[in-house]
Amino acid sequence: MRVLKRAAFGIVGRKIMGRIFEVRKHAMFARWNRMAKQFTRVAKDIAMAVNAGGPDPASNSTLRRILQNARAVNMPKDKTDAAIRRASGKEAANYQEILYEGYAPHGVALLVETATDNPTRTVGSVRNIFAKGSGNLGTSGSVSFLFKKMGVFRLDPAGVKDHDELELDLIDHGLEEMGESTGEKGEPQLVIRCAFNDFGKLQEALEARGIAPLSAEHEYICAVPIELPEDQAAEVLSLIDKLEQDDDVQKVFHTLA
Repeated sequence: MRVLKRAAFGIVGRKIMGRIFEVRKHAMFARWNRMAKQFTRVAKDIAMAVNAGGPDPASNSTLRRILQNARAVNMPKDKTDAAIRRASGKEAANYQEILYEGYAPHGVALLVETATDNPTRTVGSVRNIFAKGSGNLGTSGSVSFLFKKMGVFRLDPAGVKDHDELELDLIDHGLEEMGESTGEKGEPQLVIRCAFNDFGKLQEALEARGIAPLSAEHEYICAVPIELPEDQAAEVLSLIDKLEQDDDVQKVFHTLA
């Protein structure tokens, strides 16, 4: 999860685009370094999108967005097509999105987003990982107040002619934050964020301008990150890594700076 340094609006109502400050990265993000796990996550997203809005990306904006994300992780088209067919079949898995909340060691709050067809199995597995990692699985609402759910779009800067003009245009469509960052391989990115309720509006605004995001997802952004020394941070990151390797876990958000 990346943490954005909020840019303040000026007296004329626009923001000053700045550098996006990212959370401490750990090379141990094993889940995202394993292509099979990436594909599994996208396939579940496809299944839930098809179940909610049908198999046609033209009329299902959520599915259209997920297919865009699938391309970002180099998921072959035959695999996404197969996932859509499976999701449209009679024996399609009925996944539920369940958000678990808890604390890692040293007071770091975690939100664990899952997609499961067996909640009993999933909660048992998540609870076990928390316990073995010296953390605690909490109740609903125990840490979610520390996060804000936002829509996050990552763009290729080369595809945006005028960053300032785009920023001004998108403010009317829900833009809250915009800044420069880098991707996992160090490539430059332009990141824009909006309140989650404005996700569809901002997505449509980008589409209308012919801008295809590298990815478009929601994230839970923490307001006050926690700074830890390296040894303590390593304990937290180890727990996060084990959670992310669980088959039912889609994403993990945290307050570690």
